[in-house]
Amino acid sequence: MAEQPKEQLRTAPSSDRRRLLRTGMGAGVAAFAVAASGRARADDPSPPADPDWSQSLGPGIGDRVYGNPSHFEKDVIRRNVPWLTANAESSISFTPLQYQQGIITPSSVFFERYHAGRPTVDPAQHRLMVHGMVDRPLLFTMDDIKRFPSESRIHFIECPANGGMEWRAPQLNSLQYTHGMIGCAEWTGVKLSTIFAQTGLKPGAKWVLAEGADGAHMARSIPLDKMLDDVLLVYAQNGEALRPEQGYPVRLVVPGWQGNVNIKWIRRLQIGDEPWYTREETSKYTELMADGKARGFTWPIYAKSVITFPCPEMPAKGPGIYEIRGLAWSGLGKVKQVDVSLDGGINWTTARLHGPILPKALTKFTMEWRWDGSPALLQSRAMDETGFVQPTLTELRAVRGTNAIYNNNSIQTWQVKPDGSVFNVQLA
Repeated sequence: MAEQPKEQLRTAPSSDRRRLLRTGMGAGVAAFAVAASGRARADDPSPPADPDWSQSLGPGIGDRVYGNPSHFEKDVIRRNVPWLTANAESSISFTPLQYQQGIITPSSVFFERYHAGRPTVDPAQHRLMVHGMVDRPLLFTMDDIKRFPSESRIHFIECPANGGMEWRAPQLNSLQYTHGMIGCAEWTGVKLSTIFAQTGLKPGAKWVLAEGADGAHMARSIPLDKMLDDVLLVYAQNGEALRPEQGYPVRLVVPGWQGNVNIKWIRRLQIGDEPWYTREETSKYTELMADGKARGFTWPIYAKSVITFPCPEMPAKGPGIYEIRGLAWSGLGKVKQVDVSLDGGINWTTARLHGPILPKALTKFTMEWRWDGSPALLQSRAMDETGFVQPTLTELRAVRGTNAIYNNNSIQTWQVKPDGSVFNVQLA
């Protein structure tokens, strides 16, 4: 819209301004009258009515009570897919991303992944053994670990199977089930390089075997360079002790890398000069390519994003102005840009990124949408600071085929119908 000449603004009659003020006040009075007219209705708590909850005392402070959300938020829970795995001990639950308001995932709904169920570990008896190609093999108690200088950092953890059911065709009409194997938290612990400074490292050391204390003794080979770079030995999440399902009393956080290397309930770090090729990096967590060969050791999580509103669980409610909301992330660093399309990728508009924009953490994005009730195909596309751009599913299949389970970071499409309902679809 063309800018109004300054001289016209200066000479606008004061009577016009008064007329505008009177019009605005009239609209406000009319709105108040509508609200006031409902005071006599017992079922309308709108001001100036005085609802039941404001006419009595509520419960007082409790004794030794752990806080809970309002019972009106009862739907904000983790959910699982019963047919996804053979049993609950080797299964996964999904974060309710449709309800997440910022970049921090509450500890109580942070997704779970187990290989042998959730062990109950006594922190007083738990030990971390560091051995192998070290100068001084050591056992660390939890008290030992907590004496070292601590760091707190915000990072996401994503299971590489997030979206794995979607490689061939849409399976579940749900944001929680298509993208909920992820969470982002503030993690507090000790840099692993601090621990290795105590043990020393022998010449030729290149790999670390990290092993958990669960029944499966979940173990992964991790390059020593990564361990010395930014890996944390974590004992707290979001300002409190780790929850049991997140590895209490101590776990690894390996920023930006696949969730399965973030070993929970960690009990052992063995230093060596070559990888161990455990079950989890041979028969599992490898990618079967189109030519039948398996790709191993694909650690980083590449740039990815998803629109969290609207989505199947959170439809639009009639034409009007909406804020499209979503989350983006990259294991290679910071999110640099997110674009949003309303027409299935034909046209793109750059969305607004909300701070803080942190490396290897979730980033919130939004865009205003004036919806007229027409069908729409909503997509988001992330780009990180390395220049990596989130691919379409067609582009990803061209590289990895359709046999894959892991590392599906393709663009998600939500189909919005005229009634506001939202569906998980794939575009050719």
